Amino acid sequence: MQRYFLPPEQFHQTTQTVTIEGDDAHHLARVMRAEVGDKVICSNGIDREVLVRLTELDKGCVTAEIVEELSMDAEAAVQVWIAQSLPKGDKMETIIQKGTEIGAARFLPFLSERTIVQYDAKKEAKRTERWQKIAKEAAEQAHRNRVPQVESVYTWKQLLQRAKEADIAWICYEKEDGQQLKPAIQQAQAAGQLTAGKQVLIAVGPEGGFTEQEIAQAEDAGFRSVSLGARILRTETAAMVGLTCLFYETGEMGG
Repeated sequence: MQRYFLPPEQFHQTTQTVTIEGDDAHHLARVMRAEVGDKVICSNGIDREVLVRLTELDKGCVTAEIVEELSMDAEAAVQVWIAQSLPKGDKMETIIQKGTEIGAARFLPFLSERTIVQYDAKKEAKRTERWQKIAKEAAEQAHRNRVPQVESVYTWKQLLQRAKEADIAWICYEKEDGQQLKPAIQQAQAAGQLTAGKQVLIAVGPEGGFTEQEIAQAEDAGFRSVSLGARILRTETAAMVGLTCLFYETGEMGG
């Protein structure tokens, strides 16, 4: 069943009807060819999700009545932040889309020493807006209860500071010959660091990886470096592998 995220200010706890506007209304009326009487799911992305019945379809606006309150139980217990050094081309879009489908709670793009992309601050707002739209659409497709937040691009120093807000911060390093991710996860579980509500940051480098100096700086800032295995992964693959491994070990993948 189709799902739509609505602005929280338009869809609070006392609302008995909902109004779907803009691109979502166009998608419903023109793409999905919805009709009066059809049912869809609407969520405010915070604390309410409902089944609604469409009562009126107009150009740019769809009105619906609430039929049933739904539970919000599709989110992972542990909130995972993906910190991704800006990759080339449209790889960031893939990372956000697939990471959202898997269950990431937040995306933190950043610049590091080997970042190839020429960062343009003037284009940042437009690009971040596009990334946030991709996250919204992926969350709707995956039947998420919440849309992950895509934050503005961080400098390396800003990221190290931001990571201190997480309960655990792991940095993926292809030259790490010490701890693998799985035992790192198991140790964190044993220490009670992966219980519900905990925040975990996984940092992934650009195409050329992190420098040894960056790894040292990250470890000084509280990161733990981990390996994702014997094979070298592309930057757009690493975050998804790390995210999936974490969710598998914490029971989010079933079993």
